[in-house]
Amino acid sequence: MRLLDKYILWEYIKVLLIILFSFSVLFLVVDISDRLPRLLSKDGEANDIIMYFLLRIPYLVLLSSPVMVLLAGLFLMNNLSKYNESVAIRSAGISILRMVSPLLWFGLIFSILIMFVGDLVLPKAEDYRNYIYKEKIKHQKVEDKKMRSQIHYFGSDNNLYYIGFFDGYRNDLKTIDITTFHNETGEITKKITATQASWINDEWVFQDCYIRTFDKGILIGMEHYDEKIIKEIDVSPIDFIKSAKSPMSMNFFELKQYIERLKKVGEKHSKELVELNLKVSFPFANLIILLFSIPLVSTSSRSRGRGLIFGIGLLVCFLYLSALRICQSLGYNEVLSPMLAAWLPNAVFSTLGIFFVVKAEV
Repeated sequence: MRLLDKYILWEYIKVLLIILFSFSVLFLVVDISDRLPRLLSKDGEANDIIMYFLLRIPYLVLLSSPVMVLLAGLFLMNNLSKYNESVAIRSAGISILRMVSPLLWFGLIFSILIMFVGDLVLPKAEDYRNYIYKEKIKHQKVEDKKMRSQIHYFGSDNNLYYIGFFDGYRNDLKTIDITTFHNETGEITKKITATQASWINDEWVFQDCYIRTFDKGILIGMEHYDEKIIKEIDVSPIDFIKSAKSPMSMNFFELKQYIERLKKVGEKHSKELVELNLKVSFPFANLIILLFSIPLVSTSSRSRGRGLIFGIGLLVCFLYLSALRICQSLGYNEVLSPMLAAWLPNAVFSTLGIFFVVKAEV
């Protein structure tokens, strides 16, 4: 690594660490001021309350990382321009893009690091934080929602399922209706009804079961069984259980498996799909937002435009986060596809960032 690269990278990292520490302290102070009176009213122990606030740091760092990255870049570029270091560098025949290339590589590595923090550290921190709040402070029991009623879903082999009631504690189903339709005509070919089914040895055992077969909508046969194992239901009890965890408390693969469970039982999963895509797209905001600090280096040390560019950079960061939240809401409500909701702000602002970098180079 060239001496210039080391200098720029080290100066940037120093500023970033100062901003990271300042933001963490600021956010903790605000969070403590807002939540501490309510926590004290629950008679929580001091060590639980302290741990509750400390476990919030990964979320605060992840959420504010684009702002911190941008501020560090703006301060660094401002100093390079203020003390004419950027002029000296460019006079030596080094382009702006080459000069800031260490920052771009750092932005990419930092984005990947934030992605791992969001996937490995944040879920565990939020999960344990919720555990402390509900069980140790509020003295409530945290568990999955194991009692559900009126479940409708479309399964494999054109089977339409209706489950009147699911008891997740006993792994029992009540009032089962499985209707099979013809693939082309849409006519009913078979209907299975049962008053109850139990999960025994990894199989559903039906009680008081009727199997009716149809031809062109006309009943042609009916069989009754006091007890029968039927393979048609392609879900297990865990698929009916709705997780009490939020998407933030799950890592990428846990959330993906949870979405598959929701698909099996016909539950809406647009919100979870958006969150799944955001786990990948949001960390790269750090690299994209960093691009907007680069034009500051091309301004003169006496230029009044430096302050304007500084303000515009912060405005861009605010607009990015606002656009992300808007697209996130549109994805939740299925106005945008989950992938588009998560990646559209990145696509738009990366295009703008590249445009400003190219313009600064001219």
